[in-house]
Amino acid sequence: MSNEEKKVATASQANEDDEPDEWDKRIFSTGCSDENMKLTDCYYEKKDWRVCKKEMEVFKECWKRNGNDKRTDAKKA
Repeated sequence: MSNEEKKVATASQANEDDEPDEWDKRIFSTGCSDENMKLTDCYYEKKDWRVCKKEMEVFKECWKRNGNDKRTDAKKA
């Protein structure tokens, strides 16, 4: 494979990685993708859910506001 072919293959793979997968599509459909991203970023940085209580509450409020608790039959914890 030539260098040019490798560049094309790498660019093609990068474009595929930018396409939303099934998980992304499901998260976007909730209307809370930004809140979800902030929550997961917090956990990734802190490695402790207890430190991310504020982000969790914002996500939960968004989840309820968008009717996802009814759609997914979520149970109150």
